Amino acid sequence: MEMKKIAFIGTGVMGASVVAHLLNNNYEVTVYTRTKEKAEQLIEAGAGWAETIGAAIKDADIVFTMVGYPADVVEVYFSENGILRSGKEGQILIDMTTSSPALAKRIAEEGAKRRMAAIDAPVSGGDVGAKNGTLSIMCGGDKETFDAIFVILSTFGEQIVYQGTAGAGQHAKMCNQIAIATNMIGVCEALAYAEKSGLDPDTVLKSISTGAAGSWSLSNLAPRMLDGNFEPGFYVKHFLKDMNIALAEAEGMQLPLPGLQLARDMYVKLVEEGFAEQGTQVLYESYK
Repeated sequence: MEMKKIAFIGTGVMGASVVAHLLNNNYEVTVYTRTKEKAEQLIEAGAGWAETIGAAIKDADIVFTMVGYPADVVEVYFSENGILRSGKEGQILIDMTTSSPALAKRIAEEGAKRRMAAIDAPVSGGDVGAKNGTLSIMCGGDKETFDAIFVILSTFGEQIVYQGTAGAGQHAKMCNQIAIATNMIGVCEALAYAEKSGLDPDTVLKSISTGAAGSWSLSNLAPRMLDGNFEPGFYVKHFLKDMNIALAEAEGMQLPLPGLQLARDMYVKLVEEGFAEQGTQVLYESYK
């Protein structure tokens, strides 16, 4: 089956780049977002605009969603005018929001009742990965459905991995966020140590970025920290949401995660200090 008509709900920092890649690969994309102004560049680039979710998904083969919080996912999928009630049999629903595994399972179960297939497909790679089309995509759901959409995901993803049944993609994303959370502390502390000891932090980065200490955050976010650039590739408020989900899941599994708890507490303080709309690299400010 040819799947060329796509609806995309949510065109934020990363969603807009994903839509741009889809348009560049000749997919017919209709977008819906709460604020039309945020989608103006995509509309100018050839995307269609819909005033409602129902209008956006009416003729779509595939429906992508990429919104902020689990509550937004619930509204987009389960409200009276949401995707599950407005959609049609045969559609494939792909939620790229980082959300809870339980919610991913709920969407898959309700979709199956309506003969709609669902894939949870959270991503990693930030604004850079989205712009470059090199996102890591972690997928949960029906394997046959995953195979059917792989080519489409390849237009904006580089590492696309099937993790298992519904919810598995979200669990994998939690692993990703846990690793990032504690790594961010290490990156900030390494830079703070470099400055305090009188070294040139940029020169230090040349030595440690490609060695055993190397990480995506060290290579991509540390230079932003040193430049005082805290513009969001990924918002503090969304990262805190992810850490809260991971801690809740870990508690349910009776798995203590003290490193994640420490990172979460540090980001809570940043939110209290007014940094919720900044990028996650603003954690560096805690060391100044």
